[in-house]
Amino acid sequence: MIRRRGRKAKWGCMVVLLLFAAVCCAAPVGNAISAYVALKSGAQAGDGGIAEGGTAADIPARMLTAYNRAVQEVGRYVPKCRGMRWPVLAGIAKVESNHATGRSIADNGDIRPKIYGVLLNGSGAGGNTTSFPDSDGGKWDGTSHGERAVGPFQFLPSTWEGVGKDANGDSRADPHNADDAALGAAIYLCGNGRDLTNRNQLMSAILQYNRSSEYVSNVLGWIDQYTAAAKGADLKNVSQKVRTVLDAALAQRGVPYSWGGGNANGASTGICCSPSGFSGESIKGFDCSGLTQYAFARAGIRLPRLASDQAGVGKRIPAALGTSALRPGDLVFFAYIPGRDSTIYHVGIYLGGGRMVNAPRPNAVVRLDAVDAMSGYAGGARLL
Repeated sequence: MIRRRGRKAKWGCMVVLLLFAAVCCAAPVGNAISAYVALKSGAQAGDGGIAEGGTAADIPARMLTAYNRAVQEVGRYVPKCRGMRWPVLAGIAKVESNHATGRSIADNGDIRPKIYGVLLNGSGAGGNTTSFPDSDGGKWDGTSHGERAVGPFQFLPSTWEGVGKDANGDSRADPHNADDAALGAAIYLCGNGRDLTNRNQLMSAILQYNRSSEYVSNVLGWIDQYTAAAKGADLKNVSQKVRTVLDAALAQRGVPYSWGGGNANGASTGICCSPSGFSGESIKGFDCSGLTQYAFARAGIRLPRLASDQAGVGKRIPAALGTSALRPGDLVFFAYIPGRDSTIYHVGIYLGGGRMVNAPRPNAVVRLDAVDAMSGYAGGARLL
């Protein structure tokens, strides 16, 4: 695996003293960019979204098949492994190769053109600072002058020799094959028999894959998002007004985040600038409180602009009660100092099943996120 320098950003809610005070929104853990979501079981979202029922439209269908096959087969090689599931493999592959998006994936799983990383010669190109001597004579990485990470899971040839297995029945373990690579990744992450339902062991597995805390946070963010999208929400007994709010929010999935964007009338261009200088002036979309304003306006409820002010509307749900006290349609808040509403920096709309509809941060889109993927849970507010 290539050692990369990951990226993780946190964005805070701040009052912008321009023509109006506006905006909010922080990043969930990870560097998520395009995890759009849908609710229909098995549906492929036309905007590239994650769908329910264990499917994900930002993952090529053939790659998702490979992930699921690997989950079914890994027990043959690491019988003591527990908790391997497709979102774990998807989280790794998302960061390593964006699921081989843009490549051709044959029915047998072969990926063309092949995916090669930078030559690991310590030159600094592509973030590599350590030289790796050639181990395969160019068999897998196409060069005998050093090592390159290969395939959708970016294995070093030397690592592949230890974990590579034939998963598609062609009698060849090929890291450029989706099935073989996914199974190899599952074996590698399982180690000698990890329990990947344990968060600490999952983190250790990812850290083994790439020894960077930023990388671990990035991958965990994707795993959490894919996991959240695969869970079902029980909306059978919600009121019509709650359903109206949720339908309105969910209909915006895939709409870009815009700093200061969105209001009760819908998506709009935002303002400049976020704490790190991000401008929403040329982006039509929503920030977190703009999205909540829009969704609740559909049910006849007008909310103030700032997330911290929205916490003063409706019946407050104390953070001390935990997320189990939340119901679909509740606002859910996050604060730098939980218990002090003036420090609230983010708001989402609780969907159920531990998930919220969320406009998370610049360079992201409206999507579903796990509530616990963000820090500083500060309770909720029930307006309906």
